Amino acid sequence: MEKSALIDSDVNYDWNFLNYPIHTISAKPEQTSKECAILLIHGFGASTDHWRFNIPILSSKYEVHAMDLLGFGKSPKPQDVEYSGSLWKDQVVAYVQEKIKKPTIVVGNSLGGYAALAAGAELNDLNAGVILLNAAGYFSEEKTIKKNMLQTSIETVAGIFLKNIVLQRLIFENMRNPKNIKKTLNQVYVDKKNVDDFLVESIRKPSLDFGAFNVFRSVFNPSGPQGLPLDKLFAKLNAPLLLLWGGKDPWMNTPKKRNLYKKFTPKNTKEIILDAGHCPHDEIPELVNQHILDWVDSL
Repeated sequence: MEKSALIDSDVNYDWNFLNYPIHTISAKPEQTSKECAILLIHGFGASTDHWRFNIPILSSKYEVHAMDLLGFGKSPKPQDVEYSGSLWKDQVVAYVQEKIKKPTIVVGNSLGGYAALAAGAELNDLNAGVILLNAAGYFSEEKTIKKNMLQTSIETVAGIFLKNIVLQRLIFENMRNPKNIKKTLNQVYVDKKNVDDFLVESIRKPSLDFGAFNVFRSVFNPSGPQGLPLDKLFAKLNAPLLLLWGGKDPWMNTPKKRNLYKKFTPKNTKEIILDAGHCPHDEIPELVNQHILDWVDSL
């Protein structure tokens, strides 16, 4: 299929990655007190739409950018790329280097949090800071802990299940059903007022694009490529770090995970626990926006 068939003709694309046009958004105030930018990176299944309550407020004070990662949102979903944390890290790095061209604070939620951290660890002088909102990713210790027979059996069954393309397709179709999208969001939002039709549709519509199923298969394939563990990335990070935790996130905010963060995050890390779930930036945007602005102002 030609690349032109992978994009939305009604969307403006002004930057390319791997020769694919990427959907981006940018906004900035008439004047700003700092010569830096903020780049927002969405999570799995989401898009720039997930920053709907953040971009207008953050851009009233700072230059703000957001983009749809390759494989998500209004960006193409080609079948000739290997979807992985490394791919999206490279996309974030390239965007900062080629488009923003100034020190940038990279903000990421969930899968986008991993991409933000990995990019921040590589950007060097162009990295002004990293903000993680319930980032995805694993620590080395989580991979090396000896598994008992029950854990191994469960993972074996899951691996067989996910390698079956028919079952994968059934899971995919089930996941993108609007009722199930809303049900999943309600499970990870404490305050559900922003789990609205706009949010559900912003997740459902891109899943109808050509190639969306292949992205899903790649991300959930147990044998798929993985990037560096979080502890290795934290060791490479030479910029300030802000952790904005949705404290009631059932996916990422477990006691074990939080203890590993405390063990491996750099000394110049600030941690704030919020009364929210997996996506605090969309659930309680007023509070998240204020914390981000206060932190950036303090740098």
